[in-house]
Amino acid sequence: MIEVKGVTKSFDDFTALDNVTCNIAEGCIYGMVGSNGAGKSTLLRVLSGIYKADKGEAIIDGINVYENTYMKNKLVFVADELFFLAGANMKSMAKFYSSIYDNFDMDRFAELTKTFGLDPSKSISNFSKGMKRQAAIILALSTRAKYMFFDETFDGLDPVMRNLVKKLICGDVAENNATVIVTSHSLRELEDLCDHLSLLHKGGLVLDSDVFELKTSQFKVQVAFKDDFDESKFEGIRITRYRQEGSVANMIVSGDREQTMDIINAMNPVVFDVLPLTLEEVFTYEMEALGYTFDVKGDKTHE
Repeated sequence: MIEVKGVTKSFDDFTALDNVTCNIAEGCIYGMVGSNGAGKSTLLRVLSGIYKADKGEAIIDGINVYENTYMKNKLVFVADELFFLAGANMKSMAKFYSSIYDNFDMDRFAELTKTFGLDPSKSISNFSKGMKRQAAIILALSTRAKYMFFDETFDGLDPVMRNLVKKLICGDVAENNATVIVTSHSLRELEDLCDHLSLLHKGGLVLDSDVFELKTSQFKVQVAFKDDFDESKFEGIRITRYRQEGSVANMIVSGDREQTMDIINAMNPVVFDVLPLTLEEVFTYEMEALGYTFDVKGDKTHE
C-alpha cells in the first residue's frame, strides 16, 4: 500500500506539491490527471525516493522510500524525460537493470522486445521518440517490480502501441498484484485503464475517487411538464447542476438513481429521461463544484 501523508515540495519560490494526502491500495491502477506543472511528476519522484519531501512523507508498505535501497528495489519509475546510458543498446540496458533489480527477468525482456518489434542490439540513440518510450516500458516491465510508476506513459506512442502497453500493465496487475501509477495531462488516455483517478491542480489534490463511484454517483436527468415549474419543484433531489429552457429542464443529480426516478415519476412528467454521464462530464462538473474549470482534453486547467 502507498501512503502519501501531507507531502509538500517546493523549488525556490515555486510550490510543486502543497500538502498532498492520498492512499493507493495494493493491486490498483491509479491514474493522475492534471495540466503541465500540476505536480504529477514531482509526486512520482517523491514516491520513487528521488526527491525528499519538505514536509510530510511518502510511505510504501510501511517504509519511508527516500534513500531506502531495499524499497527502491521493489519499484520502478519511467520518467517523462527518458534516460539511457550513453551509446547503450537495449541488451546493455537490460544488463544494467539486472544489476540493480533482483527480480529482473531476462526471458521476459527477450519476449517483450519481440512483441514490440525492437532490435535489442541496435543503439537506442537511433530509435525514434516512440521506440525509446517502448524501450523504457519494456525494461520497466522486465524488472517484475511490485510498484510501477509511469509518467506520461503514452507520449509518442501510436494507438496500437498504447493498447498493447495498457494490456501489459493490466496483465501485471492481474498476475502479480502489482500496483501501478500512471500520469497524463489527458483524461481520455486513462479512463479505460484505471481503477482510481485523481486530479492535481497547482500542486494540490482536488479530486480523488474510485472510477466506478465517479461514474455511478451522478447521472443526467431531462424532464418536462405541462405546467410551469422551476428548480424548487424538485425538493428532496440533490441537484448539482440545473438548466431550464422553456418547459424542459436538464439536471445533473447526485444520489440514488431509483429513488430519484420514483420521485420524478410521481410528478407525472410528459418527458422523462435518465442518462449516464461520461467520465469527462463527471470531472468537469466535480471541478466546477469546487470552483475550478477543467479542460478534459488536457489543454489547460485554470481557476
